[in-house]
Amino acid sequence: MTAIQLTPAQRKEHRSGAHHLDPVVMIGGEGLTAAVSKEVDLALKAHGLIKVRVFSDDRSAREAMLATLADELGAAPIQHIGKLLVLWRPIPPKEKAERDDDRMAGPRVVKLVSFSKSGNHRATIKKVKVFGNERVAAGGQIKRAKKRVTSIKKKQAD
Repeated sequence: MTAIQLTPAQRKEHRSGAHHLDPVVMIGGEGLTAAVSKEVDLALKAHGLIKVRVFSDDRSAREAMLATLADELGAAPIQHIGKLLVLWRPIPPKEKAERDDDRMAGPRVVKLVSFSKSGNHRATIKKVKVFGNERVAAGGQIKRAKKRVTSIKKKQAD
């Protein structure tokens, strides 16, 4: 993979976004290993914009690590300041789980919170199992879901 090329304005935006971040990956005395590359890849998938701390005094080695990580992982090198490297890669869209159309909603556990009438006591929390044909009403009562109302014309057509 090749590194993502960004305009200076885009790079500036990402630098400002990375300002408050803490380093997520640290590269120690072993240098850039396959395990470190894998961790950086996972961090980029999860966060998109990350900081990497390198415990090495050799500036040229740190620059080489930044270039290598950007090329291997298809990321954009944002900044190299001191012993910190900043990388960015767009977060991939999450895959949605496929649902079968014939499946109905199964039972689920719902928390019902009832607050005390005086403000001095704790709220009571009750966990209730709600089935697919039931719903929780505004007062915390469990009611059967009503069938969908169809028009008279549709009923006559069927």
